Amino acid sequence: MIRVIVLALLTVSCERAAAQASAPSSSKRTSPAPPPVERIYDGALVGDWEDHGWADHAPKKGHGETLILSNYGGWILTKYKLKGTYGGLVFHLRAPETYGDFLEVRVDSESVDLFPKVRVLPSHKRALPDGWVEIFISMKELNPKLVQFNRVKLRAFKELPAPGLVELDHIGLTEADDELVREAQGLLETPGFPASLSVDCKAEGKAISPLIYGIAYSAYREKDTTHQFDLNATTRRWGGNPTSRYNWELGNAWNTASDYFYWNTSYGHSSGERVWQTFLEVNRDRNLQSALTIPMLGWVAKDTRTASFPVDEYGAQQQLCPDNPTFGNGVDPKGKPIKPGSPTRTSLSIQPAFIEKWIAQIHAVEAKRGRLVHQYILDNEPALWNDTHRDVHPSPATYDELLEKTIAFGSAIRKADPDALIAGPAEWGWPGYFYSAADAQAGFSAKPDRLAHGDVPFIEWYLTKLREHEKKTGVKVLDVLDLHYYPQAKGLGVGTDGQTDADTNALRIRSTRSLWDPRYSDESYVKEPVRLLPRMQEWVDKFYPGLKLSIGEYNFGAERHISGGLALAEALGRFGQHGVYSAYYWTYPPENSPAYWAFRGFRNFDGQGGHFLDVSLPTEAPRDLSLFAARSADGRRLTLMLLNFSGETMDASVNLKGCSVPNEQRVFTYVGEPRGFVPAKTALGKAYKSPPQSITVVELKLESTR
Repeated sequence: MIRVIVLALLTVSCERAAAQASAPSSSKRTSPAPPPVERIYDGALVGDWEDHGWADHAPKKGHGETLILSNYGGWILTKYKLKGTYGGLVFHLRAPETYGDFLEVRVDSESVDLFPKVRVLPSHKRALPDGWVEIFISMKELNPKLVQFNRVKLRAFKELPAPGLVELDHIGLTEADDELVREAQGLLETPGFPASLSVDCKAEGKAISPLIYGIAYSAYREKDTTHQFDLNATTRRWGGNPTSRYNWELGNAWNTASDYFYWNTSYGHSSGERVWQTFLEVNRDRNLQSALTIPMLGWVAKDTRTASFPVDEYGAQQQLCPDNPTFGNGVDPKGKPIKPGSPTRTSLSIQPAFIEKWIAQIHAVEAKRGRLVHQYILDNEPALWNDTHRDVHPSPATYDELLEKTIAFGSAIRKADPDALIAGPAEWGWPGYFYSAADAQAGFSAKPDRLAHGDVPFIEWYLTKLREHEKKTGVKVLDVLDLHYYPQAKGLGVGTDGQTDADTNALRIRSTRSLWDPRYSDESYVKEPVRLLPRMQEWVDKFYPGLKLSIGEYNFGAERHISGGLALAEALGRFGQHGVYSAYYWTYPPENSPAYWAFRGFRNFDGQGGHFLDVSLPTEAPRDLSLFAARSADGRRLTLMLLNFSGETMDASVNLKGCSVPNEQRVFTYVGEPRGFVPAKTALGKAYKSPPQSITVVELKLESTR
């Protein structure tokens, strides 16, 4: 069992004494280290070992690997199928004496992260010729329980003088002796393994945009329930596939596209109702900001009764609409897509002037009532138009089409509302970030459209061209880079769908690392690090500085299972850490589901509006846990969000580095039950046990701002 204790660090002298008692001797070794039984690096990587480090490599000087460890650089060496029990880590090191003690070493694993960080001290060193030293660190320090690992990580724990050149060679793992194995077994039989967590209260922090706590309007679900408003969300997005074909002039006319038989419908809204206006007014009345998707596909529904594939014209089809069996799904009984007829059967062709007129009407209302639309989004998932809306847009979208439409429709919005915030391209996922739909249809290896544009990935090209357009014309048609994110690994699902066996649940939680972790290779067809949030920021910084970031849709599936709730909580925490401007969950979780309570953990954990605070602070946590922290603008309050992904009760300590003494606290825990967060009877410095697969919120009031 692992216990979570929130510490105010009031006993500094005791900690110092304990550290001194446990620190290795400062004397240097004289006897050689044991020989390695698992060689990692000998002038080059050995066998299946891979280089996953982040430090730049410099030209070699003699033998060994020369690394640039300035700016806290490091080297990660990974062997995914590493097996066995080892006694220690041995390697050779050569660095200027002026660096002093600078190196930190740890072993690591994909599945657990309970390993200590060990700083290389004189007691680990044995002098060798030519300025080299042999380093040996026992698993008593690195891995006292001899838990399975598959990585070795070496990093500079302090800033080194540039360029920070360090040479490493002859890296390997030594054999474990019987005594070490017996000691490890004894530790395994002792309950509790401390997992260290920390919050850096001295850090400047990063402002958390309140708009990351967004949900989505869905015409399909609007007669569902009103529990979405109990989430205390901050913004709501009008989006999804039907909005690409919404006719604002008719007020209640949409086309369901491939989602539901390509049917023009009002979704039960009354004749003539201006649904968009109702959406905006409901949001205003409930203190929600509004994000409105603007059609630029080129076609909108012309009525509320026709469909693209009537049976009387196209014959038998694979599926018929339950609400109107005269409509089919556009697929023949053998599974072959039916070639669509004229788009005019269901739709009207539109130009930017159609949208400009709509924005002008909204803006006129805003002149009297205040801002109603806080973000306009340029359509929805254009790389899928030729699939989702193939009845009116059968040809795949190209680089040029999306740029031309972005400029045309974005300019129309800007003309009608000069202060509008415009977002795009609202692309659906990984392939759409790098290729067009035309590339997808031809094959990504052929990528004819991308090659025709200098082989530049789509988002990079798109941002570059829009920046050039602004410089040339003075008209800015994009303010926010908006992308969608759905994990692609098998079985995760969307909404209430998704497998919930143990392996898939673990995969669902791991998949959140594709949002931020450069070490995590996505476990889908992607098979490489996605690191979406830092990647988006890098794109903006390089190709169109100043744009905001938005995740227009995301969902991890299994909303009714705790794994879905933990994944959602992890994503919300990462959005805040990475400075995302807005994010919109698709659509909103079922009432009292784990996903519902995960959202409430950030926005309404006590049922009285208690919420995660305003300025994100740096944290550290082992991989089986996540810790997010935020303070109020005045520094007098602190909130912690602790996620326990493991299947056991966890025992850890939270180090509030640099915080003033907390004088009040509230603790709430959620363990997957419909009743939600339950207050815990805990005081600072007292024991608090984090249950398996749980979410814990700690709210602290501090004595002073520092």
